Amino acid sequence: MSRFKALLVTESRPGLFDQAVVERELAELPAGEVLIRVRYSSLNYKDALSATGNRGVTRAYPHTPGIDAAGEVVECATGEFQPGDQVIVTGYDLGVNSPGGFAQYIRVPAAWVVRCPAGMTPREAMLLGTAGLTAGLCVEKLMHVGLDATAGSVLVTGACGGVGSVAVLLLTHLGYTVAASTGKLQQVEFLHRLGAQQIIDRAVLREGTEKPLLKMQWAGAVDSVGGDLLFNVVKSLQYGASVACCGLTAGADMATASVLPFILRGVNLLGVDSVELPRAVKAAMWEKLAGPWKLETLEQLAREITLEELPEAISQILAGRMVGRMLVRID
Repeated sequence: MSRFKALLVTESRPGLFDQAVVERELAELPAGEVLIRVRYSSLNYKDALSATGNRGVTRAYPHTPGIDAAGEVVECATGEFQPGDQVIVTGYDLGVNSPGGFAQYIRVPAAWVVRCPAGMTPREAMLLGTAGLTAGLCVEKLMHVGLDATAGSVLVTGACGGVGSVAVLLLTHLGYTVAASTGKLQQVEFLHRLGAQQIIDRAVLREGTEKPLLKMQWAGAVDSVGGDLLFNVVKSLQYGASVACCGLTAGADMATASVLPFILRGVNLLGVDSVELPRAVKAAMWEKLAGPWKLETLEQLAREITLEELPEAISQILAGRMVGRMLVRID
């Protein structure tokens, strides 16, 4: 048990980063109250940035990425968890500046660890991962401010991505009519299988950025794209409707933003974070995703890979070729 496999990213020369599966020692892990045997992780865009030397994500190398991990407790210094307990760790500093889930073992603070709910296995937890947790938080926040299934279509942007695909599946499961926006129009059949009733070319959503307001269309929206496309969604919401915002693949700035949709239509822009929010909030969402919001068809979203296959998968996600979720089997 003293040695384990991990994906290690090293800077072989300035600006050039290599990824390789290596053997490491448990003693190399940072201090922490809980030692976890990782069974599954998942690949996210943030992991791909960390794995290719993005200093805005990870400051120091060598480094093991992986912002998600699920497995069982080996040791717990606080007594809160017992050996064999199945647990989930997502967010906080995992895989960012602390060694992450692309390894057979992690050692983390107890405050980062959530029990795997009854009715959910570690594998199912990582089919969802941070992306699924974030999608659930977006939908929950929209429902909290009054999203009504009878009011019309709910738009999901970036619908082929991790957050987007789970959001489409979850909203459909909960009885909403879903419109899916994507730049991958070759994935129309995939989105229809998830339950989307309308597919919209991302380029169409970008039209009208110069206008202060657009035609009212959406009863609500989940946006993982950001940028001016997000504000076009804001300008297209029905009166009093809301968009939950959780991503920035199209950029962090909204150059065309104005207060007009907010004061003339009373719409809401809701920020959603799944990294630093309190552990109790994460645990409550995992319980919901294991219970009334359990998605029995998650497998259709995912492709399963091994640690050794991660470098190629990282290249795919950075090239925009990944669809749905990428489950990483650590053993």
